[in-house]
Amino acid sequence: MKKNTILSTILTFISTTIFAQRFPQPDFELGYVYPEQHLFIPKEAFWSYMDIALLVILMSFVAWAVIKKQVRGPVILTSIFSVAYFGFFRNGCVCSIGAIQNVALVLGNSGFTIPLFVLLLFILPIIFALLFGRVFCAGVCPLGALQEVVNVKNYRLSKAVTGVLRIFPWIYLGFAVLFAITNSRFILCAYDPFVGIFRLGGELPLILFGVLLLIFSIFTGRPFCRFICPYGAILSLFSRFSFRQIKITKKECINCDLCRNACPVDAIRPPYENKVKESRSEGVKRILKYAIFLPLMMIAGVLIMSSMSEKFSEMHKDVRLHDEVMANENNPQSVQSLDLQAFYGQESLTVEMLSTQVAEIKQDFRNYSKLIGGFFGLVVALMLIGLSTKRTRKTYEIDDADCVACGRCFNYCPQNKVAFKC
Repeated sequence: MKKNTILSTILTFISTTIFAQRFPQPDFELGYVYPEQHLFIPKEAFWSYMDIALLVILMSFVAWAVIKKQVRGPVILTSIFSVAYFGFFRNGCVCSIGAIQNVALVLGNSGFTIPLFVLLLFILPIIFALLFGRVFCAGVCPLGALQEVVNVKNYRLSKAVTGVLRIFPWIYLGFAVLFAITNSRFILCAYDPFVGIFRLGGELPLILFGVLLLIFSIFTGRPFCRFICPYGAILSLFSRFSFRQIKITKKECINCDLCRNACPVDAIRPPYENKVKESRSEGVKRILKYAIFLPLMMIAGVLIMSSMSEKFSEMHKDVRLHDEVMANENNPQSVQSLDLQAFYGQESLTVEMLSTQVAEIKQDFRNYSKLIGGFFGLVVALMLIGLSTKRTRKTYEIDDADCVACGRCFNYCPQNKVAFKC
């Protein structure tokens, strides 16, 4: 017994001597210089810096090509690189589209912060849209680039069909913001149709949907960008006021119609002579009708969305848990789900506290649903007003909101004698 005590004492002394940490650092008196500490950038941080740098470089490259040189070749090169790097190499996760949700979450919840990398992903394409139009959509966005690469034919859809489908990106945007700002779900990431293709695996329905979109992209220009993408809708709004807008040719348009036939997204408007000349009083009456119609549409949107807010709140996990807990309280189950077992197995959250939290969540849904509903009404009203107004055009003009800066029209214009060969 005595030997064991002595042995344990010796082992304890040795272990404390070897593994002891001294603080502060020892003060040497012989001029000893501590080695310089080198802080290494984590691997993911390095790639984040690389992504932002490439994003700016590629958008600048596309802007130079379509505005300064009016050539398409660099757009094709950018598209191929973007599909390879941002798509397959980075697994489609360098995504300005998904950043919408991060921004919405931070705006509605003071307890969350947004990483600088994600904020730059969201803001930089918007800044470039204000300066040069939708150069991000041209070939920098891997989703748009993938559709651009496979497109070989352009069958034009009817104006009635495209008019209805172009409302959907704004609706998708509204619901994405609603579920993100209430911290419920990131639906843009959950239902990304191309991420499964870029990752070479995923949920089968989404992969099939992505493949179907690519098949449509072969025969008509960019169906995802035009009729689904919410970030494209945001960029279309800012590109209307871009500082340097894309021109088909620097020379005089000869109205040959070749550029409009070449445009894959139907973003070129033909000449139009507005023969309906209205008097001043008629014009005032029309504006007054619009002034009444627009708020009525917004009120209708508020009422519809507010009535559905209870259903929307079920997207939140706490609301679903509360419903499950209350059902179990009223009718105890012999076999409980894992969520119920986890809830009853902890003591920090009671049924009363959960009910209070859910009441606050549902109130948030009612408030935000009203805002989103008003937004929906505004979008629909403005689109209908836009369809009812006509402006005289003497030559073919690019619709800056719809143009994705692909540059297809450049090579088809007879006035552009020199074309870039990739």
